[in-house]
Amino acid sequence: MSLYSEKVMDHFRNPRNVGIIENPDGVGEVGNAKCGDIMKMYIKVEDGILTDVKFETFGCGSAIASSSMATEMIKGKPLKEALLLTNKAVTEALGGLPAYKLHCSVLAEEAVQAAVRDYYVKHNIPYDEKDFPALDHEHDAEGHGEGEQ
Repeated sequence: MSLYSEKVMDHFRNPRNVGIIENPDGVGEVGNAKCGDIMKMYIKVEDGILTDVKFETFGCGSAIASSSMATEMIKGKPLKEALLLTNKAVTEALGGLPAYKLHCSVLAEEAVQAAVRDYYVKHNIPYDEKDFPALDHEHDAEGHGEGEQ
């Protein structure tokens, strides 16, 4: 019996949306110090819609598959809908992950939220920290504490 679903293996072997977006509207970079995975998500936004999403991930196959699946799930969606993406949804879309690899799907959720928050900050769009439940709320991308936007 395989440890990983066919979908995980497909997204690992053939990741979608890999790369860098030149002049992105938002960038989210997150990492897990325990396992060493680093995920960077780039977004392009037009009229509140994610028109392009790309990622660079340094990490294991589960991290790469989670990044790839997350980009597929949010591309073409409104920003508000992208913020609803959960690690559970990414894991389910991949057909499951071993329990000790669930943190990879959490990184994907965090990277999406960090990229959207970066977009809001760069474009001076007011936001509520509650819209970013996966992120550490002590500081936003500009180093502001909660409520200092």
